Amino acid sequence: MKPRKIAIQGIEGSNHHKVASEYFGQGIELVECMSFTGLVDSLLEGKAEKGVMAIENSIAGSIIPNYNLVCDNGLHIIGEHYLNVHHHLMALPGQRLEDIRVVRSHPMALLQCGDYLKEKPQMTVVEDADTAEPARKIAREQLKGVGAIAPALAAELFGLEILASEIQTINNNATRFIIVKTVNKEWPRDAINKASMRFLTDHKRGSLATVLNVMSDCNLNLTKIQSLPVIDTPWKYSFFVDVTFEAYAQFEKAKSLLAIMTEDFRVLGEYKNARI
Repeated sequence: MKPRKIAIQGIEGSNHHKVASEYFGQGIELVECMSFTGLVDSLLEGKAEKGVMAIENSIAGSIIPNYNLVCDNGLHIIGEHYLNVHHHLMALPGQRLEDIRVVRSHPMALLQCGDYLKEKPQMTVVEDADTAEPARKIAREQLKGVGAIAPALAAELFGLEILASEIQTINNNATRFIIVKTVNKEWPRDAINKASMRFLTDHKRGSLATVLNVMSDCNLNLTKIQSLPVIDTPWKYSFFVDVTFEAYAQFEKAKSLLAIMTEDFRVLGEYKNARI
């Protein structure tokens, strides 16, 4: 049986790799993509069956462009996974903390380790496309004086030494990842208790409040709402929402009402709530 091809943003050793392994198990083949756009392309071109995409972080907030990537490319959210994020500063074996003059990592990781880096003014911070990529580069090119902020998995895979552990500013740091596919996965109705939707409202006073009241009346619990501007219509906004519910019939009723009340209503995914 061939391993399932799973697209991730980044390379092996990254948090996306860790999520793919935890969600799908070990029988997978990674399709490494250095951008989220590249990840989507790998799905549309059939190079990967499913993709793992970070969508929001408990510290840094939403990864806003990914909402449009999912919607504009007709992807379906078939699942989600939460990962507690741990950042470590690593370098070649034998290097000391005072030897490190350059630190490289993904901008999100650097942001989440801001307090630690402020205390190390001798270290020049350089943004990279991934967390694990600079770790691999340090190992391949035997770069001295260079450190990477990455998951512990990267140090293990590339033979680096962790010089400082758990350097994230806030220890309770979690990222939500969505599992995406080009076609919808048919979950049994009794297994579905969460959904992601996107819609537009008009400029009438109270239009959004009316929509939210419908969700409440149908016993939906709003767990996320994100507004994004509609690019070709100035001052008009689309809303991306996540809801949970106890019975699929509750969501089905809300769905039929929202399709009438809103513009360009789309269900982006129906799946299992990973927080239960």
